[in-house]
Amino acid sequence: MHVSHLTLHDFRSYGDVEVPLDAGVTAFVGRNGQGKTNLVEAIDYLSRLASHRVATDAPLIRAGAEQALVRAAVVRDGRTAVLEVELNPGRANRARINKSPLPRARDLIGVLRAVVFSPEDLALVKGDPSERRRFLDDLLVLRTPRLAGVRADYDRVLKQRNSLLKTIFAARGSSRDAALATLAVWDDHLVEVGTELLEARMALAADLAPYVGKAYEAVARGASRDDARIAYSTPLEKPIADSFRAELARRQNDEIGRGLTLVGPHRDDLLLTLGPGEESRLPVKGYASHGESWSFALALRLASYDLLRGDGDDPILILDDVFAELDTERRDQLAELVAGAEQVLVTAAVEADVPTLLAGATFMVAGGEVTRVEGRPDPD
Repeated sequence: MHVSHLTLHDFRSYGDVEVPLDAGVTAFVGRNGQGKTNLVEAIDYLSRLASHRVATDAPLIRAGAEQALVRAAVVRDGRTAVLEVELNPGRANRARINKSPLPRARDLIGVLRAVVFSPEDLALVKGDPSERRRFLDDLLVLRTPRLAGVRADYDRVLKQRNSLLKTIFAARGSSRDAALATLAVWDDHLVEVGTELLEARMALAADLAPYVGKAYEAVARGASRDDARIAYSTPLEKPIADSFRAELARRQNDEIGRGLTLVGPHRDDLLLTLGPGEESRLPVKGYASHGESWSFALALRLASYDLLRGDGDDPILILDDVFAELDTERRDQLAELVAGAEQVLVTAAVEADVPTLLAGATFMVAGGEVTRVEGRPDPD
């Protein structure tokens, strides 16, 4: 799988830009603030309808514009499909494949699959549990696109239930009784969609775990594949639905008092640990060195790529300004691991940051212009 052409209209800093691409390695080189990351961010957005840089769509619209357009020609098994998403702030986004509208924009998720490495990945290790939950959920929907609907339904039910909990806290008499009856209905919805989401995350963590160990061994000096472990952490037990329902009942008064749902997959975490044996194993967050943390973050992304690749297609690999964050040895290790991917897109402030092993097509990005550098020698 690879992108053969990218078109942007009013996306980020670009009014209009057309970028022809080839399989193999392509580097976008330019000083910070010139728009090189905007190009790969657009491809990532087509993959999962979300950005690795911001939480909402509004910053993706060029200042003064009413909407933005991202279009890419994607080659898969020798066939080309044109994917397109129209970003409409305050209104529903619209998506098309080969000019045919899709019923919902989220139906586009997973048609193009991309794995992004970026400096923000350090938050997967050092950040809040929400970062690791988002990592799992993004990977979930790339593997099984229908789970995007489950994820959206859970967020909707959670929001409605939290609002109802606040109402119950302020209500009195018959109004409170009626609200409590309504809460029972929302509990059923929460358990139903929450159980599906939680079980999918648990299965994903189990599938991903061996890939993480293998990837950590590849990027960390002197490590073995048993050093790095991941495990899904939830207070709920199997059968999940029964445990979920019982815990909601047990904590109902606490939830009403705080106006928050205190049980469910939105409270879980992905535990990351390092150590050669169970007795010496420690959480990465708070105990790992900066280098170990970076190696674990890289291992999570590499594991995601290997897992998706094992499902059938080579995802597009995006290395967004990541080499500037790594020492020479880790640069070369990462380059060696990803060089064989069908398509690798690299951004860098200077061309020297791109490892020799990833020499390929180069575009200079400056002042809103994306210009291919002709005559660069092919790698040996």
